[in-house]
Amino acid sequence: MTAMKTPMKLIFGLLAGLALTACASAPVETTRNVPGTAPTERLAAAPVPSSFDIQTVLVEVPRTLEVSERNRFYPGGDIVWREDPVGDRHSQVQKIVENAMVQGIRQMTPGTVPAQLHIEVTRFHALTEKARYTVGGVHSIQFNMSLRDPVTGQLFGEPKFVKADFKALGGKAAFAAEKVGNTQKVRITNHLIGVIQSEMTQPGGYVADNLGLFGALNQL
Repeated sequence: MTAMKTPMKLIFGLLAGLALTACASAPVETTRNVPGTAPTERLAAAPVPSSFDIQTVLVEVPRTLEVSERNRFYPGGDIVWREDPVGDRHSQVQKIVENAMVQGIRQMTPGTVPAQLHIEVTRFHALTEKARYTVGGVHSIQFNMSLRDPVTGQLFGEPKFVKADFKALGGKAAFAAEKVGNTQKVRITNHLIGVIQSEMTQPGGYVADNLGLFGALNQL
């Protein structure tokens, strides 16, 4: 029995080391930290997604989310972002998500029910330098989404948690993508454009791919 323990630990350690990673119409206005826009307890019946005419987009990245600057395969924290200069990561993430949401909405044909789209980011894990230039991993991007009356603030249906995780490039694939301008920011933006369009047009909304062990470990 003793002879079996060391190899099994070694195998598990190698698997964990490889898998752990830090892990996109009518004019649309954007708002930031607007007073009085918190969800109310009154719920209105939610029309089918394509019936909405999104007039404003509010993206919030709570300051309670922990930023990690550790250069590890799995650096912990709630926000991991490295493609902008060191600075206010909450603000940087807010701009990325807002830009994607606005682009996604503008590319759609508006419906007839005026609404505000509210996004509260709960997790934004791109890759650390160490992960990006070796094993790659997962872009773990998650948020709470709600739609409400832009005048009264009344919610249309319940808020929804959206898991928008997707595979991140690593090693040679990452270098090749960067050479043609396909950076992490570009890939994340395009992915989120597709996510919000799925949420607004498909009854079941966006469904993330099963990313297996990479995806499971990235939730720790």
